[in-house]
Amino acid sequence: MAFDWEVPLIAAPMAGGPSTPELVAAVNGAGGIGFLAAGYRTVDSTLEQIRRTRELTDRPFGLNLFVPAPPSDPGPVAAYRERLLPEAERWGVELPADIRPDRDGWEAKLEALLRDPVPYVSYTFGLPGPDEADAIRAAGIRQLGTVTDPEEARAATALGLDALVVQGPEAGGHRGTHRAEDVPGTLPLLPLLAAVREVTPLPLIAAGGLGDGPAVAAALRAGAIAAQLGTAYLRTDESGASAAHRRALVEIPDTTVTRVFTGRPARALRNAFIARHDGHAPAVYPEVHYLTQPLRAAAARREDPSGMHLWAGTAHASAREGGAAEVTRALWEEAGRA
Repeated sequence: MAFDWEVPLIAAPMAGGPSTPELVAAVNGAGGIGFLAAGYRTVDSTLEQIRRTRELTDRPFGLNLFVPAPPSDPGPVAAYRERLLPEAERWGVELPADIRPDRDGWEAKLEALLRDPVPYVSYTFGLPGPDEADAIRAAGIRQLGTVTDPEEARAATALGLDALVVQGPEAGGHRGTHRAEDVPGTLPLLPLLAAVREVTPLPLIAAGGLGDGPAVAAALRAGAIAAQLGTAYLRTDESGASAAHRRALVEIPDTTVTRVFTGRPARALRNAFIARHDGHAPAVYPEVHYLTQPLRAAAARREDPSGMHLWAGTAHASAREGGAAEVTRALWEEAGRA
């Protein structure tokens, strides 16, 4: 598979606001490839992001989709809601009592892409069905599957995808396990790349904890054709991350993997909300995401990092300020020297 890059650096899709058309265009302008995040967006909002990106860059870019999961048992979510009620009362917010199954507009987004294709689509939290993958392929879109272990890599390979994003445990935000209830593996990224290479001939893109040039160089030496970085771009001018999140990246030293915010394992900066509730959230996604959303939104309005979901990879302290194009060029120059 031939990729449309001058430098093998990819701006990871970061759902919830950090990924912006401006960030995608800036990374594209430096020779890399940027990805938009369709997760949590309506199909209309997704199409507007695509339209805006096309205004800003004439280079290829990608779009990430969240693969929906089957409905889950609501019982554990109700129990977690009871635990969170005192916190909701403290901040004057109401927690939803009836959370219906949500597919994140999966079908509508696929239909929109078939009508108006983008160059690349990546999948997180699972894989499309065979018919869906065939339709996307027929539309001329190249497909990337996010995998976290060899078993998932085998499934993506059998589906005929074009490349795999191998996401190590160092990654910030959600671990892209194909089932919400799965306990994510802890094999570090570089050995994980080797383990996945044993089961697939597909090109591999390394993701997770790559915060500087030497880390990028190490991933490429380990057999990856490119490095995907997310946290490294959170403090750039074009990032949609909040001011509180940007500050927390340099003020809070530790990260941890937790389910407290969404029900899925995700690496975040360790804060008071995690300390209070870690180990109590059920492995139910996206229901837990919608349950805690009012609390997280209230914390964001207060610019209170103790209650926010501060996604961050293990190299978060290396995240740089400045333009994303300049950050991309600097990372690649450092990788070359390494």
